[in-house]
Amino acid sequence: MSNQSIGIFDSGVGGTSIFKEIHTLLPNENCIYLADSKNAPYGNKSEQDILQLSIKNTKLLISKGCKLIVIACNTATTNAISHLRSQYNIPFIGIEPAIKPAALNTQTKAIGILATKGTLSSQLFHKTTDLYTSGIKVIEQVGEGIVPLIESGKLDSKDMRALLEIYLQPMLEQNIDFLVLGCSHYPYLIPILTKMLPEHVKIIDSGLAVAKQTQAILSAQNMLNTSTDKPTINLFSNGDINILNSILNLQFDVSYLDF
Repeated sequence: MSNQSIGIFDSGVGGTSIFKEIHTLLPNENCIYLADSKNAPYGNKSEQDILQLSIKNTKLLISKGCKLIVIACNTATTNAISHLRSQYNIPFIGIEPAIKPAALNTQTKAIGILATKGTLSSQLFHKTTDLYTSGIKVIEQVGEGIVPLIESGKLDSKDMRALLEIYLQPMLEQNIDFLVLGCSHYPYLIPILTKMLPEHVKIIDSGLAVAKQTQAILSAQNMLNTSTDKPTINLFSNGDINILNSILNLQFDVSYLDF
C-alpha cells in the first residue's frame, strides 16, 4: 500500500492549504485532492447533508485506491469523522481549530476563533473548547461570507477586507492576543489579516499539525512511500478550475471532475 495515494478532500479550494503542508513535509507521497466547490461552503449545511457529502467524497477517494484520507475541512471533521472511521477500514485524519496552543499561550486570557457555523456549533468543537479554555475568554465569530468570496476569486478584495473588519473588531475590543483560524480556507487570509491585526496578535492554523499527524500515522503503519519515482499529484475540482489554479499559482495541474 505504500505507493498508494494520500486522499484529501474539502468543501472547495481551501483544503489546498492543508495539501501544501502535507506535500512540503512528505514530498515523496502521491496525493489526490478533491475540491467540492459545487457544494461549498459546508459550514451552513445541516449535519446530515455534511455527512452525506463526506461519504460521497470518501467513496470516490477509496475508489481511486487511497491508503489514508485527510478531511481538510473543519466542518466535515467535526460532523462526520466518527461515522467515517466506523464505516471504512482506512485511517482518517481530521482538522480542528488549534484552540489548545492558543489557550496555553495566551497572556491576555482572551482568544478569538474565526470559523464556520458548522464547526462552532458542533459537539466536538465544544468538547475541545471546554477542555482547554477554563478561565479564558473565547470570542467566537462565524465567518459568514468568507468562503464564497474565496471560492469566487475575491480573496484580496474590498468586500473581503470590509467583512474581516466587522469580524475582527469585537475580538480586538476584548483584547485577544491569539486568533485561531477554524476553516481550511482561512490560511489564505493570513497576508491580509497580518496587515489588519496589531503586531501582538498571533495567528494560528492547523495545517502543519495535520501534516505531522499524517506523517506519524503513515510511519506507524509502515505506509510511507519509499519509491524514488516522481510523485503523482492529482487535483480535481467540480467547480471553476481557474480559481483553484489561481490559489495554487499554477504549481500543480488541476482537472475538472463532476462528482
